[in-house]
Amino acid sequence: MIKKTFKVPDMSCTNCAMKLEALEDTLEGVKEINASYHKLEMVVEYDEAKLTDDEIVAAVKKKGYTAVLS
Repeated sequence: MIKKTFKVPDMSCTNCAMKLEALEDTLEGVKEINASYHKLEMVVEYDEAKLTDDEIVAAVKKKGYTAVLS
């Protein structure tokens, strides 16, 4: 397992954070996602053998947000 922080500059409320945290139920290999709209970032703990950074960024984009690896 690895933890990485992604900046999400267009996250603006707690509902946005909850939408991003819900990705942990849909992305294989994710153990936990903690999103903070105050910090405009999300921390993702995941199995790098099952999931790539690009796949996380693409999943965030499908939710309507931009994610950039910090």
